[in-house]
Amino acid sequence: MREFEIKVRVRYAETDQMGVVYHGNYAQYFEMGRVEWLRNLGISYKWMEENGIMLPVVSLTMNYKKPARYDDELKVKTILKNQSSVKIEFDYEIHNDKNELLTTGNSVLVFVDMKSGRPTLPPDYVLEKLNGL
Repeated sequence: MREFEIKVRVRYAETDQMGVVYHGNYAQYFEMGRVEWLRNLGISYKWMEENGIMLPVVSLTMNYKKPARYDDELKVKTILKNQSSVKIEFDYEIHNDKNELLTTGNSVLVFVDMKSGRPTLPPDYVLEKLNGL
């Protein structure tokens, strides 16, 4: 399962004065997709944090193709691009219900030991899940 999709309905509060999704909200859509991608793999952000590992974003890029609007149902596709030592990288695609590509993105996250604040290798349970892909 290198790819996983979720559906999100655009809420009114996520739009700007022009009636389109405010650009900053796409990062939240990407996060929702990433969290559910991990959950579907059997990895919980909450569990990792309770066990001393956090996964902060160190790089985020977005490319806007077409606007999303209030009440649109969006399909957020999350794709594992790369996992190396302390980093994990995802690509994203957001499509509307007409299957038009609206936005693409990429994020790089780093596994960090919460006690030391330093990058660390992913925990064994995470590596086992990722190696099984």
